[in-house]
Amino acid sequence: MVNRKSLDLRTAEERHDLCNKKLSFLGRFPKRYVVGIMAFFGFCNIYALRANLSIAIVAMVAKYNVTNESSTLIEPGFDWSPKQQGLILGAFFYGYIFTQLPGGFLANRFGGKFLFGGGIFITAVLTILTPFCAQPNITLLVVVRVLEGLCEGVTYPSIHAIWAKWAPPLEKTRLAAFAFSGSYIGTVLSLLISGGLFSAGYKWPSIFYLFGSFGILWFVCWCFMIAESPAKHSTITDTELDYIQSSIGYTEEQTENLLPPWLDILRSPALWAIVAAHFAENWGFYTWLTELPSFMKYALNFDLQNAGYLAALPYFVMGLVVMNCGLLADYLLARFEMSVVAVRKIFTCGAFLSQMVFMVAAGYVMTPVAAIVCLTIAVGLGGFAWGGFSVNHLDIAPQYASILMGISNTFATIPGIVSPALTGVIVSDQHDKGEWQVVFYLAAGIYLGGCVIYGLFASGHRQSWAEVPTGYMSQVDENTRDDL
Repeated sequence: MVNRKSLDLRTAEERHDLCNKKLSFLGRFPKRYVVGIMAFFGFCNIYALRANLSIAIVAMVAKYNVTNESSTLIEPGFDWSPKQQGLILGAFFYGYIFTQLPGGFLANRFGGKFLFGGGIFITAVLTILTPFCAQPNITLLVVVRVLEGLCEGVTYPSIHAIWAKWAPPLEKTRLAAFAFSGSYIGTVLSLLISGGLFSAGYKWPSIFYLFGSFGILWFVCWCFMIAESPAKHSTITDTELDYIQSSIGYTEEQTENLLPPWLDILRSPALWAIVAAHFAENWGFYTWLTELPSFMKYALNFDLQNAGYLAALPYFVMGLVVMNCGLLADYLLARFEMSVVAVRKIFTCGAFLSQMVFMVAAGYVMTPVAAIVCLTIAVGLGGFAWGGFSVNHLDIAPQYASILMGISNTFATIPGIVSPALTGVIVSDQHDKGEWQVVFYLAAGIYLGGCVIYGLFASGHRQSWAEVPTGYMSQVDENTRDDL
């Protein structure tokens, strides 16, 4: 082992720069960035696999030309009622909500690599089987969608278990946010690719076969390229290994036998601040994305059927914002030495207040173009929140971050189930803009509530119940250290 005096004299930023220079000199791309890139494509697959049915169901359902006296079949398909279609599309969330906390616990106990990869792999296999399960009786298809939700439910918690071991403090926001941006880029790609398949004359089963195959291919690459932790990576340099572990402050071996302090976790105001922010962000997000087509069609008399590309625009903008907000957050932390809690609150609360304004404005716009502008700005600004609360789990309890994400994402899944149903109750007449304004005011109020709670109770410091009892032990010998 080596004396740490030389390391202690350097700031975290200097160690970061020194590590990357060394890796560049050696011609070795940092392995932590490989993890980030593969996680990005993983989230692309997660959302493509989740969204494909929403796109394909339009072609799966039979279409009729209805007149006062009769109805004529235009396109053959399944005679699913709107209620049945809603049940099919919503079945995913009924599975998704139940594996968040178990996924976080399993990732904390056994590691996130195979839980994250396995969740995507099984979902991809089920996606390929979906065309064979699509029957006039929807039972089998609903079961498949519930199973897909159960499998994908472990992915968000498990990725935080990976970042807890791979992401240095000055890089965790950019790495995590870059990976999360894959969710929105994946949605854009699924919309565009699916539209391209239909335009090329392919039938709806091709959507499931293609995206399922992408998921399986990604899983093979993930298994061969990614290790559970830096210490287990076969080709990582000693320089990068020591930089990651010295920056984080502990090794995998030092935390593998620690039992989660459940009571302390559940009593932590910092955790519930994250939960409130996560819930608020998802409420507004699901309200926009599920209700915008109906609002524009009935309240604004605009048919989106021939302007499908507009549906992809908010996702694309949010993907770009999420991708870059991590860089901005880490830049503020490193160059301006802002506190972690200040950065997290500015990004989260600033995003919520901006979204609140544009959410209310959407209820008063008179043109479809203005509605799209409000949506795009609101969703895009919401991307900054992902550089705040979504990484905050790693700030307050990195070794338990997967569990904290499981808790917060459990609550954050509720809006996907409740928001569309509640909107259906509030908006009895879809042509009445006044009723739509109630929906948007409700979402704005939830944004405000999330902003206040997060602003008051969020923390950027490791909590006392999350302290690691033993210090960092360097795994680089004297000769390697002298080369630094």
